[in-house]
Amino acid sequence: QVQLVESGGGMVQAGGSLRLSCAASGRTFRNKIMGWFRQAPGKERKFVAAISWNDGTTYYTDSVKGRFTVSRDNAKNTVYLQMNSLKPEDTAVYYCAADVHQWSIISSTSDEYDYWGQGTQVTVSS
Repeated sequence: QVQLVESGGGMVQAGGSLRLSCAASGRTFRNKIMGWFRQAPGKERKFVAAISWNDGTTYYTDSVKGRFTVSRDNAKNTVYLQMNSLKPEDTAVYYCAADVHQWSIISSTSDEYDYWGQGTQVTVSS
């Protein structure tokens, strides 16, 4: 089993920044894809960004390109999501997820991810 714990959410004004963290513990998978998803009230969960733990390849949904950056710290077994120039439409619960069956092919489909964190709320006010 893998446990994922997100932190760093909060409330910020439009144009502000937040950095989310996701610490992984439990069974260690050397090669995996770590993803970030978000779910706004009344809407389905959507892909935001992901990173290959093996080589650091990243992938973003179009709406966050140039504003969000996903990164990893292998030593700390932690993945980050730096969110800049936040917009009210970024308001959602943000989830960290791990796909432990892939190490190079990044999926934006939530069904491909095996483990999930509990989520952290991000609220952006206008």
